Amino acid sequence: MNRRAFVVVLDACGVGALPDAAEYDDAGANTLAHLAQAAGGLDLPVLQVLGLGSILPLRGVPPAADPVLHGRLHPLGSGKDSTTGHSELMGIVVSAPRPTYPDGFPPEIVAEIERIGGRRVVCNAPTDGLAAIDAFGALAREEGVLIVYTSQDSVLQIAAHEDAVPVDELHAICARVRERMTGEHAVGRVIARPFAGDPGGGFMRTPRRRDFALAPPSPSYLDALADADLPVHAVGKVAQLFAGFGFAGVHAGATNAAALASTAALLEQLESGFVFANLIETDEVYGHRKDVAGFHAALRAIDAAVGEWTALLRPDDLLILTADHGCDPLHPGTDHTREHAPLLAVFDGHGGRRHDGPLADVGASVVRWLTGRGAPEMPGAPFVP
Repeated sequence: MNRRAFVVVLDACGVGALPDAAEYDDAGANTLAHLAQAAGGLDLPVLQVLGLGSILPLRGVPPAADPVLHGRLHPLGSGKDSTTGHSELMGIVVSAPRPTYPDGFPPEIVAEIERIGGRRVVCNAPTDGLAAIDAFGALAREEGVLIVYTSQDSVLQIAAHEDAVPVDELHAICARVRERMTGEHAVGRVIARPFAGDPGGGFMRTPRRRDFALAPPSPSYLDALADADLPVHAVGKVAQLFAGFGFAGVHAGATNAAALASTAALLEQLESGFVFANLIETDEVYGHRKDVAGFHAALRAIDAAVGEWTALLRPDDLLILTADHGCDPLHPGTDHTREHAPLLAVFDGHGGRRHDGPLADVGASVVRWLTGRGAPEMPGAPFVP
């Protein structure tokens, strides 16, 4: 078979609280519905035609007259971050929650970070990353301290000013910290967060972020594709979320503009195989900041790109648009929210059906589409013929 499949994750674009959302303090969360409410309606003509408004009521996005396959997806395991969401899309379910640190990291972890980095640690608290940089950025620039913080998710983030700590050094520090975070402290991700700027002009993150994720605990649908000798391409942070998997190509995606361009180029050039892309800014830049106007503008840019992509699709292509979790702009706090993910799947024979199921149905469908076979040992069931 000489087919292609594309899965594009609109990061943090959740579509309604999961049944257990209250356990995460996320009852009532609904990222896209509340974004539409706060924005006075969404302007997404391409996604509207595909059926985004057929998934759930969205102000400004009515149900489609002739939608593609559409629905809502849910995780089978715990968590509400990018690692768990992307992992579940590819059939990896982690039943036990990974460690979180609502009171900051214990003294022995802080001491180990200082030993590895040879630098003092400041902050060490659950906080919004931009707030941490604003509070400690001047000290990081002047003295080279490491700003360590976390969130409700299983993450250890280390921010450093590029003028004081070269990016390669920060990456090396985070890689060694990742090696140490095992056992009871096997945090989902260690994230390097380089930033630049000064107190007068303000501090800003730079595009050289890097995620150091735990190695997948079990085989995934990516492995099934590799076993079938099919090339797998990653766009954006996807490759870092699947630490240890050998991608045939890793393509630029530190910004949405770069990821959209990389995806378009692969649609134009790729002969066969799978592309797994992440569009990060709806989460990192706008979701956590509760920037409704920015979030909406990012979605409008994605909408325009999807219109261009559909024109590049071949008759035997599969295009899936989905998400990994939520980040509700009207919900208290700035963390991710435990939500369903939207599903829009473009392929010949979709029949306009509704399909609700686990996130793993995405990986199962990609493998079925590209190989004609299933992987019954993994969770999920294909929604493609």
